[in-house]
Amino acid sequence: MTYAASIAAAPVIREPLHAPVAHLVRGGVVEGVHYGSVVVLAADSGVDLQIGDIEAAFHPRSALKPVQAVAMLRAGLPLDGELLSLAAASHSGEERHLAGTRRILELAGVTEDDLRNVPDLPYDPVVRDAWIREGRLPSRLAQNCSGKHAAMLMTARLNGWSLDDYLDPGHPLQQAIAEIVEDLTGQAIAQVTVDGCGAPLFSVSLHGLARAAARITTAPAGTPEARVADAMREHAEMASGSGRDVAALMRAVPGLLTKDGFEGVQMAALPDGRAVAVKIADGADRARGPVAAAALARAGVAPALLAEFGSVPLLGGGAVVGGLRPARVLDPLSG
Repeated sequence: MTYAASIAAAPVIREPLHAPVAHLVRGGVVEGVHYGSVVVLAADSGVDLQIGDIEAAFHPRSALKPVQAVAMLRAGLPLDGELLSLAAASHSGEERHLAGTRRILELAGVTEDDLRNVPDLPYDPVVRDAWIREGRLPSRLAQNCSGKHAAMLMTARLNGWSLDDYLDPGHPLQQAIAEIVEDLTGQAIAQVTVDGCGAPLFSVSLHGLARAAARITTAPAGTPEARVADAMREHAEMASGSGRDVAALMRAVPGLLTKDGFEGVQMAALPDGRAVAVKIADGADRARGPVAAAALARAGVAPALLAEFGSVPLLGGGAVVGGLRPARVLDPLSG
């Protein structure tokens, strides 16, 4: 499957014109406002809703990982199931994530020493606290992108590409990924920089990210796109972790694919092509989930399926005195 013929010009690099998307309400008074941008696509790929600036160049961060996984499959990566889900993961650093990453490295014939992502402690706070109590140090394996990096090494090894510089934007692997980013988003890349883990980060638009999500979930069975979607939906905890909201959301909404990213980014899509993408301007993760849930409700997902994701409680003196809710323009689930 290819969309190369429909690739548009790169989005403009500018200060995004974000709009209010979430309110922090305490005791019936709006205490804080989160700005951001939201796009909701219909099944025919038309824009059903746009708030803020959906066309400016932005960094999709880890929400782009399913696209990177598609690119690696197209380049010959032979993974499926939970290991493919891990290749598209921002994992929590649980033992199953570490074991899965070791397995990918073993299949590739490389070791943890070949990884070039930055050493870190596990992302999940409970796992991280236990790691610290045990006196364990930051490691490349524990860093949340290690599954993706292991898959990158495996893809490079299978193609006979060099391993030491697999993160260089000019490397054949990263060139292949960039091509698929443009293919699935339908637009040229605006800028290439470095993500937190050290991998190249490709700037597109929020609209382009939603298009990519839709194209992954609507692809025919057996294609790289469908394989990634199936793996992430069937092994949601491998793509994130136990207790993570994106895993719970995929379990709650039949057929949904969703992926979060640092700095308040999330994309989600249904098998019929309805899709949403969210960017919270200040990067606040607390606003990301409720805004994404409200966007999915606007896309037609039954509100009952989204109720637990629609707000974040705010405590005062140990009691709930308010919450963080989507702005009214999104028809918040909380009413």
